[in-house]
Amino acid sequence: MSEPNQTNLFNNKGILDFILKYKVHLLVVIFLSFVVSIFACLSITPKFKSTIILFATSSSSVSQSLVTESQQRKDVLKFGEEEDVEQLMQVLLSNDIRNGIVEKFNLFEHYGIDPNSKYPYTKMSNKYKSNIKISRTEYMSVKIDVYDTSPDTAALIANEIIILVDSAFAKIQKERAQKAFDIVKREFEEQKSKIKEIEDSLNALSRLGVIDARSQTEKYSEQLAIAIAERNTNAVSELEKKLEILAQYGSTHTILKEQMYEEVKRLATLEAKYREAKVDLEHNLPNTYVVSAAEVSERKATPVYWVIIFVSVASSFLIALILLIIFEKVFNRKNKTI
Repeated sequence: MSEPNQTNLFNNKGILDFILKYKVHLLVVIFLSFVVSIFACLSITPKFKSTIILFATSSSSVSQSLVTESQQRKDVLKFGEEEDVEQLMQVLLSNDIRNGIVEKFNLFEHYGIDPNSKYPYTKMSNKYKSNIKISRTEYMSVKIDVYDTSPDTAALIANEIIILVDSAFAKIQKERAQKAFDIVKREFEEQKSKIKEIEDSLNALSRLGVIDARSQTEKYSEQLAIAIAERNTNAVSELEKKLEILAQYGSTHTILKEQMYEEVKRLATLEAKYREAKVDLEHNLPNTYVVSAAEVSERKATPVYWVIIFVSVASSFLIALILLIIFEKVFNRKNKTI
């Protein structure tokens, strides 16, 4: 081939002429790649796909959503923010969820992985990741795609993941709620004990006759003045004893009553927190909104035969074309040298 012809090879007409020149070779390559790709498709085990779409809920406790009367009360129906979606993703990708699915569906046997082979858990992890794909969508939702050779198993695994996610969240929240409840309960019980001690002291003073130091002092003082004016020595002696007791214990009684008022207010606050902590411990809300539950697929998802065949034929054609161009250039160069 002359130098101008070599240059023309790289324009549209040159390539077309080259293809026509070697059309038989290229057709053979196309036919062989088509046949091979057909056999390859038939050898691939088809897989079915089940998909779940879910949103994270707002991260709030039952008490914050339903019980509390404070301004910080959260809407139980609100979708989660970005942070809640990230937390949901972390739980979905956790080892606890994966191990739960592996154990529930006996995936070592299902995937044909020998637990006694070399690196069985690494193989299982890779297989799990290839068959169960978890991704975040642009709409702040989470998409779970499960592929399996059985359409029923694919749907069951997808729905089981949601159950395990709620269980994982519930377990985490239960541990935190238990610790919070224990702390509040201890403070609540200590506060009740403190109030009981003050009540016992007030009752002891009451038995001595100290009920309201200020009003009693005023009343006894008036009665004493009258008794002195009437020269009633018995009444004077009795009232002086009462005033002496008030003088001795009156200030203590006043302090205890003021302390009781403050401690009762604190007890009311702790009691509200105790009730909220108890609700959080005994109840929990779902942590996901399932928009689209997994269903049994009627059609296989992989392999897509036409894509495999097209890519195989196209790539074989291009490789054959490049090799023929190289062969043509090398062959012509040798002829030119000779």
